[in-house]
Amino acid sequence: MHQTIPGTLSYEEYQAKVAGLRTASDVNSFIKDLIAPTLQAILEAEMNEHLGYKKYESRGTNDNARNGYSQKKLRTSHGYAPLSIPRDRNAEFTPQIIPKHTTTQPDVEEKIVAMYAKGMTTRDINAYMYEIYGVDVSASMVSSITDAVLPLIAEWQTRPLSPLYPFVYLDGIHFKVKKDGKVVTVCAYIVLGIDECGHKEVLGIWVGEAEGAKYWMGILSELKSRGVADLLIVCTDGLTGFDDAIHAIYPDARIQQCVIHQIRNTLKYIPHKDRKSVATALKSVYTAPTAGSGFEALLRVQEQFPSYEVYLKHWESKWHLLSTFFEYPAEIRRIIYTTNTIEGLNRQYRKVTKTTSIFPHEQSLTKLLYLATRDITKKWYMPIRNWGTIVAQLAILFPEKADVLINA
Repeated sequence: MHQTIPGTLSYEEYQAKVAGLRTASDVNSFIKDLIAPTLQAILEAEMNEHLGYKKYESRGTNDNARNGYSQKKLRTSHGYAPLSIPRDRNAEFTPQIIPKHTTTQPDVEEKIVAMYAKGMTTRDINAYMYEIYGVDVSASMVSSITDAVLPLIAEWQTRPLSPLYPFVYLDGIHFKVKKDGKVVTVCAYIVLGIDECGHKEVLGIWVGEAEGAKYWMGILSELKSRGVADLLIVCTDGLTGFDDAIHAIYPDARIQQCVIHQIRNTLKYIPHKDRKSVATALKSVYTAPTAGSGFEALLRVQEQFPSYEVYLKHWESKWHLLSTFFEYPAEIRRIIYTTNTIEGLNRQYRKVTKTTSIFPHEQSLTKLLYLATRDITKKWYMPIRNWGTIVAQLAILFPEKADVLINA
């Protein structure tokens, strides 16, 4: 004999309904109709197990008994499921299938977190959830659900790191945040590393005051305390004092200032009519085969554009930071002479955060950046291109680190 399907349908009724399904919409509607009675049946079974006897049976020596129901509407991925939660007189019953105070099914929460991580506004999330599932999602509910990741952020931000990162990129993104009744600009400090196996890894995100070398030194000190003993090559933008901050914590690290940042900083002072020709001339500097020939090309550019010599002189004063990449083979040069690796990551962050012009507080910014990072890095399962060749080159260039690099 067939047992009754959990809920209100007999086996024959269930078979008849299945036979009548013709479209995907019919199936979705059928599943939606089954959710509430199925959950209700499980709740009744849990109460039977808790009391030790079924409904309407003798309770024997048990002094506890059923005590009615409390009503709840559970948000599910198929809409709302109205439920009657059994109660007992001793108030000892705790449902397992739907824990106390739960109003949203976990898969719904996962969908909301995923949409939030993509940069959708609370209004967009509510519209989508209502249109697809018939579920209302308020701004406070989105905030409450996504706040569940705060302990994960704290754990992620303090996790142990690898002892060696051959390449590390440092950059900052600026955002507007409400603070003490005012709108202020804060900087999200991003550290992106490439580990001994050639995989990209976001080492951390710090939200703090406007970008400065002193703050960066504190971040690098924190990386040291989390187990990062050595950085081989550090790639930065043109922030003043950056090299001093890095060498204060990692005195042996080689520093490469982003050439593209330097070009942008130079061109913004050049009149539009000459901007293209200056940019073309500067290309001869960073495409030169050696540091010496690159510096000679720089002097020729200064001679070619004497009226802009004051701007081009900055290249001379920073040449020791701009020319580091000339010391390395072509495979390494390509990944260190610019900060394009982290700029690509920053573009994805900006895509996610563009819907929020002003964040209500720093915590909301940190939360969104963390969720975006978790989403973005899911695809980072392959090492960077030519990593085998690069490791062999690094082992020769840094013989004291050869064992760590080769045996990673």
